Amino acid sequence: MTLTNTSPADHDDLAEFGYDQQLHRSLGKFASFAAGFSFVSILTTIFQLFGLGFSFGGPAFFWTWPAVFIGQFAVALCFAELAARYPISGAIYQWARRLGGEVVGWFGGWFMILAQIITASAAAIALQVVLPAVWSGFQIIGTDTALTSPDGAANAVLLGTALLLVTTTINCIGVRWMSRVATIGVCCEIVGVIAVVGVFFTHAQRGPQVVFDTGATGPGYGWAWIASGLMAAYVMVGFGSAGELAEETRDARRVAPRTIRSTLTVSALGGGLMIIGALMAAPSLTDGRLATEGLPYVLGAVLSSPWGTLLLVDVAIAIFICTLAIQTAATRLMFSMARDQRLPFSSLLSRVNPATGTPIPPAIVVGVACVGVLLVNVGNSAIFATLASVCIIAIYIAYLLVTAPLLAHRLRGMRWDASATDAGGRPLFSMGRWGLPVNLFAVAYGVAMVINLAWPRPEIYDPMGTMPLLVWAGPFTIVAIVALGALCFPYRRTHPNPVGTL
Repeated sequence: MTLTNTSPADHDDLAEFGYDQQLHRSLGKFASFAAGFSFVSILTTIFQLFGLGFSFGGPAFFWTWPAVFIGQFAVALCFAELAARYPISGAIYQWARRLGGEVVGWFGGWFMILAQIITASAAAIALQVVLPAVWSGFQIIGTDTALTSPDGAANAVLLGTALLLVTTTINCIGVRWMSRVATIGVCCEIVGVIAVVGVFFTHAQRGPQVVFDTGATGPGYGWAWIASGLMAAYVMVGFGSAGELAEETRDARRVAPRTIRSTLTVSALGGGLMIIGALMAAPSLTDGRLATEGLPYVLGAVLSSPWGTLLLVDVAIAIFICTLAIQTAATRLMFSMARDQRLPFSSLLSRVNPATGTPIPPAIVVGVACVGVLLVNVGNSAIFATLASVCIIAIYIAYLLVTAPLLAHRLRGMRWDASATDAGGRPLFSMGRWGLPVNLFAVAYGVAMVINLAWPRPEIYDPMGTMPLLVWAGPFTIVAIVALGALCFPYRRTHPNPVGTL
């Protein structure tokens, strides 16, 4: 079958799907890119997670980076097709709903919104790793800055809460301010990435052939290498944020698909260079510090104190922008589901301030929920770390709830309408004959990655060895999310097929 999808002007786009234009459509191309790039935030995530990948796979863990990129780019291509045809806030929920029906769509949104709330909390808590190193005055509670210590955990919650208060305020003020802040922050992050890469390559201790060093021998290395891919899997998510902001983006049918692809590509290129550079510049690959301390160890070895401090400030800015971007995406998703009357208190959560064009109630709810998740870190930092790991599984499941139904439609003979155009009369993005194999690969990759992420590894889920049950946190938490979702599902409300259902 062939799907017909007209492409009227931006102001009529939502009317085509039965919605009114309530959010202010003011984002341009770079602002859309900034939203996605800051969600991925390679300066934040690689700074935090480099040691994880190296500890499992040694220098050769680098090759998991392009491997994960290829898999995620297949997912991004599927998303780009959908963003061109369904430029609606709450992208994952809206796409899954139109592809797989009400239940699939609702659970896609449910998995994604919980994951985004936990991810925003995990990003906010990263300030504890950076700010006390910039100035000791940021260690307000106690003296021990380690996240795993009681003082460090409590101070991390304090700093994270302050950050979330700021990001929530910006989200309430309006998308214009969010866009301005995100744009400035992304420019700082890009400069920071270039600076880090430049410093690493100019202080190289060894050549790029280091990426072929496994750091270990024996038949068990293959499993260790697969585990090291978790680092890349944790980083390369959130590239679909342009779809979440589609209702606020000018010419969204053209801009959003491009942004989804460019966000992932630029992030993968910059991140790959950072990883190679760190491996080349590290003072030692065998003393254990690269696995335990990660990039801060390398930067401290090659930079003098003033320049190192300046770079840490840039990392702090990246953390701020990353938290803002994730919270913004979660806010738009919650608004989109509430607008369809699919959440408790939907009438409140779907309200938009007419002056700012911003859904203020969802922004506040998401901010409060993030602080609630942060408080877990005070009681037990191991549980918080486990939640941060599990939330990535939830994101990959949400992605599967889009790519799998899309594949089912392709197998039944679905073809996109080749005559469909955007507001400027240009053809909508389509993979053409490559759609089926790329979509099939995206689903296979997604299933494999969910299994890899959820695999019961003590090094991931119980690194301190104090709570053995946490090893099974992946599958247990997913079951719990499904069970809680089944309780919250709006059974009593009517579920008419949305406009544009395949």
